[in-house]
Amino acid sequence: MNFNFLSPVQDLVLAHNELLSTQVFGRKLKIHSKQNGIPDLDDVKIAIIGVLENRNDVNYIGEELSLSEIRKSLYALFPGNWHTSVADLGDIQKGESIEDTYFALHTTIAILIEKNIIPLIIGGSQDLTYANYRAYDDLYPMVNIVNVDCNFDLGDSAKPIKNNSFLGKIILEQPFNLFNYSTLGYQTYFNSQEEIDLMDKLYFEAYRLGQITNNIALVEPVMRDANIVSLDLKSIRSAEVSTKQKYSPNGFDGKEICAISRYAGISNKVSSFGIYEYKPSKDDDATAMLVAQIVWYFIEGVNCRVKDDNFEADNSYQKFIVLVEDEELTFYKSNKTGRWWIEIPFLPNVNNKLKRHTLLPCMHDDYNAACSGKIPERWYKAYKKNCI
Repeated sequence: MNFNFLSPVQDLVLAHNELLSTQVFGRKLKIHSKQNGIPDLDDVKIAIIGVLENRNDVNYIGEELSLSEIRKSLYALFPGNWHTSVADLGDIQKGESIEDTYFALHTTIAILIEKNIIPLIIGGSQDLTYANYRAYDDLYPMVNIVNVDCNFDLGDSAKPIKNNSFLGKIILEQPFNLFNYSTLGYQTYFNSQEEIDLMDKLYFEAYRLGQITNNIALVEPVMRDANIVSLDLKSIRSAEVSTKQKYSPNGFDGKEICAISRYAGISNKVSSFGIYEYKPSKDDDATAMLVAQIVWYFIEGVNCRVKDDNFEADNSYQKFIVLVEDEELTFYKSNKTGRWWIEIPFLPNVNNKLKRHTLLPCMHDDYNAACSGKIPERWYKAYKKNCI
């Protein structure tokens, strides 16, 4: 495997790790070090990668990025009752150009996914999500992205990519692999009405901050359908983070963002997870610890994954058919977990993006709504996207 792009974890972090209890997470990790090189990845399920690239941040003024404080905080946490092995592969340094960094990240992620290892990226600017997405070009015909963010990040696609405009490049640049894009926690005053209308026109999903905080369970079916999860730390309210990280007084609190991370980990479909827009500073303790806990909860979620979407055996599920406005909606409920799905039909004589009948994760509330004569919005948007 070609991991030449990765530099080892800093010695000062490793020295700090040696002073910790033998029971902490850092002592259980496989770590890329100068002394031992890249660890053996044969039994590894999750690989942590730092990406020290922030030059496409619209507010970039030449500051350097370091993830040492995050690693110190993460290593000092105690693991749960986990059965998966985790590796810290170190950092991808800034390339000579930003495109070089994108290539390094793209290549590294593709290698890991092919080995059935989940890349957990901790980075600078969120435009790195674009490189993450491009890693799937030769791996998946269609990709779903979930962005935990107060912004849609559509931007002006005619201008060079920035951390607030990467989605425009994803949508418009070939190959067109994006099937669905969902934003969790957007705040209306940070997004123009034109952007909100475009999200609706493209049948993408957008959940306002208030919707999620009022019912955090809304996140679960969205994450269950995601391949890539990109988490912008600006989605977290300023009271939870250090001074330099502060962005808005409104946002997710620490408990909510960790719950969202855990939902991402639980999803059997999520194959890469990124945390972006980290801005280190001297008063960094709060942000570093929160990022460490977000990582911890994602790993916890991965360890709680349950395979419950194989409906070949009749005793593994219950099937419900509901007629709504001349549409026959087919729901499935797992007997193992109680989770719900709704079927997106394959349409003959139409250029379907999905080449077969597909199950869309949903909630029990969607079934109840269908029984009341309402077509679930997630089903309608997925159905329309499939026909575009």
